[in-house]
Amino acid sequence: MKSIDIWGARRLLRSREDLLALGCTERDIEALVASQRLTRVRRNRYIDTAENLALWNEGRHLIQIAALQMNSGPQRPVFWGPSAAVLHGLPLYRLTPAHVHTAILGARHGRTRAGTMQHNVDVPAEDIVEIEGIRCTSLDRTLLDLACSTPATTALSAADAALGRESVRGHRQDSERAMLWHARMAARADRSRVRGIRRARWILEFADGRAQLPGESVSRFLLHQLGFREVLLQVPVTGAEGRNYWLDFGFPRSRTFGEFDGQGKYADEELRGDRTVEQVVLDEKRREDDVRGVTGWRFARWEDRHISSADTLGKRLAAFGVHPPG
Repeated sequence: MKSIDIWGARRLLRSREDLLALGCTERDIEALVASQRLTRVRRNRYIDTAENLALWNEGRHLIQIAALQMNSGPQRPVFWGPSAAVLHGLPLYRLTPAHVHTAILGARHGRTRAGTMQHNVDVPAEDIVEIEGIRCTSLDRTLLDLACSTPATTALSAADAALGRESVRGHRQDSERAMLWHARMAARADRSRVRGIRRARWILEFADGRAQLPGESVSRFLLHQLGFREVLLQVPVTGAEGRNYWLDFGFPRSRTFGEFDGQGKYADEELRGDRTVEQVVLDEKRREDDVRGVTGWRFARWEDRHISSADTLGKRLAAFGVHPPG
């Protein structure tokens, strides 16, 4: 799977005129769409189906945004909520938007048309930013909107990612930067009077920038639901030969490290770098053996399928002898 930015999305899109210039006829274009080799994104905008399917969920939504922007002309919509989130490079954990989301500035009623959901929301000028020529809500405003309107795990994953950019260097979180972020977001939430604001306050307060993947954010959320309150995050360990490691979670009572093995570790080309999947697996084994040797702690590992609910994660941890206090 691949990640892309807005420029990458624009490069992948082809207009009908582009296809005709490459030698396709109108009949060819229709045949390519009918055979699912070409995907019609929006009116006059197409993408190679294989290239589209190779993208993560966020990348496919970015394609939809870029296509709408290209078709909008001088109107320049303001993208909102999940659509603004992908423009800011935030994850959309287990959320596949059925529509592109935009804000209607000054309109009375929201409406859905042509694959676009238009929201009647108050967005002051200071909360509108421009990213590569595309207008959307600011990062802080987008986080608040997500916290009010999307599942808690989706919103928390985005909040963790945003806080991480601002407060984490390497694996360490700058406590002062994190405190300032939390204070700023709490003040923004206190000024808001929209539905879902109580839950949003909790999500923003619970955010922690040390989560490196959405699956880690979700795991932390479920651990909290299970009753864990003193779980260590990004635990540093120095190996036998001086190599530094960082473990996702630490359970001191059980003397066990917890590791979330997300699909991205093996499927995302950017995360793997030049390594093959086999090399990633071998490197993980060597790392785990080294950590065990110097600490004497055990390992508990879980995957995406284990974080579908708190009960499922709890059963997985119990199999490794890790139980919530009490």
